[in-house]
Amino acid sequence: MIEFHLDTRSGVSPYLQLVHQVRRALRLGLLQVGDQLPTVKDVVARIAINPNTVLKAYRELEHAGLVAARPGIGTFVTKTLADGSVASYGPLRQDLQRWLAKARRAGLDDDSIDALLQDTFRSATRQVVA
Repeated sequence: MIEFHLDTRSGVSPYLQLVHQVRRALRLGLLQVGDQLPTVKDVVARIAINPNTVLKAYRELEHAGLVAARPGIGTFVTKTLADGSVASYGPLRQDLQRWLAKARRAGLDDDSIDALLQDTFRSATRQVVA
């Protein structure tokens, strides 16, 4: 089961953070069709968030066709975003972990690593499009 977390410094609304976390878990194959999302009550208790915020996130995921609410039972995954290449993520993850260790040894903190990754990603995306 997915465990949500909030980054109050991200500038991203809490409900969108929940949506992004579910989409990421679906894309990486961490959530499968039939898996149950945490109940609204559990999410509220775990991360101190307004229940309406969780409901809004779950409604957006339902509207996208990724989950379905079963009244009195819970919210369940109905579609995955993982493609056939999920198995290839292992070696890429290992490469990234080595790179992160190298970045740490170079003295980069979390925010610096995130900024470098985001900037590099955007630059690479622009180059592919151009």
